[in-house]
Amino acid sequence: MKKYRRALITGATSGIGAAFASHLIRSTDLLLAGRDAEKLEITRNELIRRGRKVETFAADLTDESAVNELVDRADAFGIDLLINNAGIGQFGRLIDHERDTERDTAMLNVVAVVVLTRGLLPGIIERAGKANERGGVVIVSSTAAFAPVPFFATYAASKAFSLYFTEALAEELRGDPVDILALCPGATKTGFSARAGLDRISVPGAADPGAVAREALDALGNKTVQVTGLLSQATLGPFLVPRRLVTGALAAAVRYFNARQS
Repeated sequence: MKKYRRALITGATSGIGAAFASHLIRSTDLLLAGRDAEKLEITRNELIRRGRKVETFAADLTDESAVNELVDRADAFGIDLLINNAGIGQFGRLIDHERDTERDTAMLNVVAVVVLTRGLLPGIIERAGKANERGGVVIVSSTAAFAPVPFFATYAASKAFSLYFTEALAEELRGDPVDILALCPGATKTGFSARAGLDRISVPGAADPGAVAREALDALGNKTVQVTGLLSQATLGPFLVPRRLVTGALAAAVRYFNARQS
């Protein structure tokens, strides 16, 4: 696992986000973002005992003004690693959900990811270049990104967006000192299922969030997409190589036509 100086983790108080923090605190100062100020403070107190600097940012990232404020805070903190982990989704028919619930899913899973990534990448790249190192961006997608999922329509579509966004971004920034990774976890032992309305459904073989976070950090810089979970890897792995070839070919085509127009 590569070492980073400072990292921002969204959704940092539980599940995969908390696991990222636990792994990184050994060598990295952390800025933790989440909705619950009390949980953030508890998490901070647990981590700060390891001797690293830990700061918190309590805000609802479905609010774009809060996202912009977090960009400023993280840029001032001097991050060289961004982990876009926060995400929500609701199981059931779209028309049975409140409009605000679906809006919040799109705002957090899509808009916040784009705004944070666009806002923080220039600083990450600049700092990495000056230090002759490499920065990193991890965007947590899902195995739900690989197909339309009825009764999880907005969530799956938002994760498909984050997957395609990450793959395209990795190709765009191939020549820059930054590594980009889409993490696509399969079933994982987190509180997401209960929050999504799936608390009565038990998925056998669900992965430990610590193992998922570790796999992602090990993969960062070595690949663009990391699928976790034995079943997920076996099912989806064969589709990943052709996708990388397609991404490279599309990038070459766009560059060619852009050059001709110039």
